[in-house]
Amino acid sequence: MAMVAAMILLPVAVVLGGTPAAADTRVDNPYVAAERYVDPWWSASAAAEPGGAAVAGQPTGVWLDRVSRIEGTASSPGLRAHLNEAVVQDAFGSAPLTIQIVLDDLPDRNCTHLVSNGDFSVTSDGLNRYRSEYVDPIAEILADPAYQRLRIVAVVEPDLLPGLLLPAATSRCSAVQASGAYPAAVRYAVTRLHAIPNVYVYLDASGHGVVGHPDNFGRAADLLASIAGASGGGPTPVEGFTVNVAGYGALVEPYYNTHMGLPVKSSRWVAGNDYVDELSFAQAFRQRLIAAGFGSGIGMVIDTSRGGWGGPYRPARTSTSTDVNRFVDESRTDRRHSVGNWCNQAGAGLGARPTAIPAAGVDAYAWIKPPGVSDGSGTNVTTPDGIRPDPMCDPTYAQVTDGYVPSGALPYAPPAGQWFGAQFQQLLVNAYPPL
Repeated sequence: MAMVAAMILLPVAVVLGGTPAAADTRVDNPYVAAERYVDPWWSASAAAEPGGAAVAGQPTGVWLDRVSRIEGTASSPGLRAHLNEAVVQDAFGSAPLTIQIVLDDLPDRNCTHLVSNGDFSVTSDGLNRYRSEYVDPIAEILADPAYQRLRIVAVVEPDLLPGLLLPAATSRCSAVQASGAYPAAVRYAVTRLHAIPNVYVYLDASGHGVVGHPDNFGRAADLLASIAGASGGGPTPVEGFTVNVAGYGALVEPYYNTHMGLPVKSSRWVAGNDYVDELSFAQAFRQRLIAAGFGSGIGMVIDTSRGGWGGPYRPARTSTSTDVNRFVDESRTDRRHSVGNWCNQAGAGLGARPTAIPAAGVDAYAWIKPPGVSDGSGTNVTTPDGIRPDPMCDPTYAQVTDGYVPSGALPYAPPAGQWFGAQFQQLLVNAYPPL
């Protein structure tokens, strides 16, 4: 794969060639027999950290979580800059090149969070603005014939399901659920992007922590089928689904599961969930999606960028305790205080390296969230693009629901989207499999 040295632009006549758009050339799995885009801007940050060169050549996702990210900002290259660089890397490679982009700007996105840093609100014509100011410009750029040789994986809206499946935790969620804005917005994005012949749409399916619960499992599959127009296994504008995007869920919990003799499901940590890791959840949910009407060719992509949970505190065996809570806590590799904790989690490590077809029904393990990029800050750090702090990113903050649940966040984090060297160093040390 091309590295930072390849961060040059092809001559304008090549990059901006006006040849007609190609016919649909999509393959069953865009990750198979393909080079993967290495973001040179992320790679340079990773390589500058001690030990970071070991992973600086890994492919990561390109996040478009603000309208300003489409054209680019002083600190963030725009979509065209990434695609132009992907064309360069494609020219150097011997196989087709796959680039992953993430659409993450729903109206009132992250409505279950205490703070929403998106551009749009359902109370201010957010749905129409999302379509015209966000999705349409992205689609127009992706449809440029200059990029027709690329395999473009579009991960659509990681914020979708929690805001619809969980009880309305905020007034924003109440407005979202009453308006129908999330399904309408995602349906528009999926349809618009799939119309581009070399774009592969992966609709987000959250993760085991939310969708794995029996009350949510079937509802989520049916909702996704409704959004994508799935029926009877026929064609849909969706190639597959992503799970654990930007999350910290363990890929595999080797020392316990919900089928054990102990009442594991009733423990504080599991809290009635049918699943305790992302791989078992993804494989089971895929079958439920097929039952809901999707074709049997759909595949799952699991974000493994920060779910390694290695290092000196990783358990090495199943607990022998007869107390169910102690048994689970001593057996689990995921060391968060709560499965719902999401911001810059202390103790996390790099997970399984990106690879195609690692397990049945799984198109790829991928690093969709670039490791070392901050989830957010808990302090009032001034940012040029107006990103606000979130209490869940403050290590001194705790939720008081069914007890005292600390945020588990690392201290001194910069605002969301900025480089967080201390987090990256932790991810290296706690990588599993080890580097």
